[in-house]
Amino acid sequence: MATLLYRLGRFSFRRRGRIAAVWLLLLTLLGVGAATLMGPTSDKFSMPGTESQQALDDLERQFPQAGGATGTIVVAAPEGEKLDPAAVAPVVKEASGIDGVTAVMEPFQTGSVSQDGRYALIQVQFDKATDEVTDEQKSAYEAVGADVEGLRVEHGGEVMGGEVEIGSTEALGVLVAAVVLVVTFGSLVAAGMTLLNALIGVAVGMAGLFSLTGVIELTSTAPVLALMLGLAVGIDYSLFITSRYRQYLAEGLQPEEAAGRATGTAGSAVVFAGATVVIALAGLSVVGIPFLSVMGLAAAGTVAVAVLVALTLLPAFLSFAGKKILPRKQRHPGGYTAQDGIVAEGFGFTWGRLVTKLRIPLLVVGILGLGALTLPAQDMRIALPDAGTAAEGSPAREAYDLTSEGFGEGFNGRLIAVVNGEDAQSTGAAAEKATALIKDTDGILTVAPPQLNEQGTTALLAIVPEAGPTAAVTEDAVHDIRDRVADIEGADIALTGATALGIDVSEKLADALPVYLLLVVGLSILLLMLVFRSVLVPLKAALGFLLTVGATFGITVAIFQEGHLAGLVGVDTPGPLVSFLPILLIGILFGLAMDYEVFLVSRMREDFVHGADPQAAMVSGMGHNARVVTAAALIMTSVFGGFVLMDDPIIKSIGFALAVGVVIDAFVVRMALVPAVMSLLGRAAWWLPKPVDKALPDLDIEGEKLNRQLAAETRDETPVPV
Repeated sequence: MATLLYRLGRFSFRRRGRIAAVWLLLLTLLGVGAATLMGPTSDKFSMPGTESQQALDDLERQFPQAGGATGTIVVAAPEGEKLDPAAVAPVVKEASGIDGVTAVMEPFQTGSVSQDGRYALIQVQFDKATDEVTDEQKSAYEAVGADVEGLRVEHGGEVMGGEVEIGSTEALGVLVAAVVLVVTFGSLVAAGMTLLNALIGVAVGMAGLFSLTGVIELTSTAPVLALMLGLAVGIDYSLFITSRYRQYLAEGLQPEEAAGRATGTAGSAVVFAGATVVIALAGLSVVGIPFLSVMGLAAAGTVAVAVLVALTLLPAFLSFAGKKILPRKQRHPGGYTAQDGIVAEGFGFTWGRLVTKLRIPLLVVGILGLGALTLPAQDMRIALPDAGTAAEGSPAREAYDLTSEGFGEGFNGRLIAVVNGEDAQSTGAAAEKATALIKDTDGILTVAPPQLNEQGTTALLAIVPEAGPTAAVTEDAVHDIRDRVADIEGADIALTGATALGIDVSEKLADALPVYLLLVVGLSILLLMLVFRSVLVPLKAALGFLLTVGATFGITVAIFQEGHLAGLVGVDTPGPLVSFLPILLIGILFGLAMDYEVFLVSRMREDFVHGADPQAAMVSGMGHNARVVTAAALIMTSVFGGFVLMDDPIIKSIGFALAVGVVIDAFVVRMALVPAVMSLLGRAAWWLPKPVDKALPDLDIEGEKLNRQLAAETRDETPVPV
């Protein structure tokens, strides 16, 4: 691999104009495609095979007038007053006039008025699903009641779901990354070139992704996740190769040769690191959940593009930059030496020697500390987000809070029982039995009279739980209802609605989590065994990854679910974690953890293979790569941290968890626990049974074969003295 990438790096360096032109042309074509083909994203979380999803599908066929998106308009009179039907009537009339609205329920006729007469709920039924409702229809819906005086009117329901907007907060992470690059390289040109290279890769990946939205349904969080990962890994991969290029310049190599070797060595590690991220993200498809598969594949695509850009466009940029890649004082002849460059001894060597002396205390404190941080994770609850966790002041949150204030939280999490019978008589009888059983279920407040379709073969029972959509009491009630109605004869009864669907999605994801974790850990052991040709190093890496994941889950639960220090990250209302966060976090952190593992330990292995003592090899690996890994971790943390500033609770929690995970894995696990374990194991760290050694292919991640080949070529070219 290293030899192939070495040739690719030299080719890109020599053909810099053509390489840059190809990428710019590709960016232009994809940009035009995105502008002309881009379609809307969706907030729909479908789950084939679950009872709730099956009931929704049946509803669209048997009861189409009730299968579209719903909205709830909450009307409230001033404190101490009661609503007047005549004052509410204009709101009902205005909602009825919206294009695509098939029915509007008058609250005084349906009994949707609070006991004190101050609050009323107006149910609005659309003819299309949520993701098919146009922006014009949503705007018209949000404008209902704007001209009504003396009443407070808020708009909620499924129809209020919208796309996640990408704003200026993410730019703060990029700005911090730029500062870290300037400090690391000591050169504005090097920092700017590295950042520009990553941004072009992200732009290509995102343009390609948006070009596909016209034919593929994407959840609104998928593009943001792709942007988040594309930025982080794109900057990091460019940083790794550029740092190695400067190191080779310090050793006296010519720029083209330095670019080739940097691409062959650091580029090999970039390919491996990128491949692990792509495999982990694409592996989300194994779970069998469509929206999660699309999210994983979208993010994997941007990571793959980031790798290709780092291997081809970056060497071309290095050629354009020339000696400006170096700090100004080191650009004159003889001004850049090994003593001035990143290979000079610095804090990394000092830290490596300190770890050797304090390895036992470091291991004890590190493992116990991360174990303690993991404890809150045992109480982790997951659920699909509802409007109750939306940003304070948002329309959906205002409607949720006003509904809770007037009627109780259960009215925000209504359930629907769908009764399908062969004829009207059997359907009616089953609906009557179901109503009685559901009313008698703990956690249920009330059940509305059944609504029948024209044939009378399908009945809908609107159920109001006592607690909110994500409450544990509501989840228990859903299971109890399903158990109670299972034995009713004469009709099929299924429970659905946004609340039931969220519970089904969360449970399926929770069941898949251990399987996916086992898959990821097993994959990490296999891949690292191929790279390092060792048994204990992969096991150590996998255990370190588990420590990272556990501590990250614990901290995220403590803040986002339990509310400790929640105000510091802008969490208004603590609640369960979004259901796909744990499995997504495992996939992404796995790739990033293996990234740092490869860059640190590969240098240790390289020095050990070349004859260094195990302790000296560990110190050398830390000394040569600690600075680059530190910069990479800071960049990733800043990019992910920028998304914490967004209002959307899903993106906020994902950005926070990833930022915390990177900090823990890079600075605690990889730069403290890993060298401590390597020092403790000594020569045993590199043990591999001979049969396994012969069976494993040699990937040559650090370019050992390349170095031998180049050394041989140099000897052949040396004239023989006569």
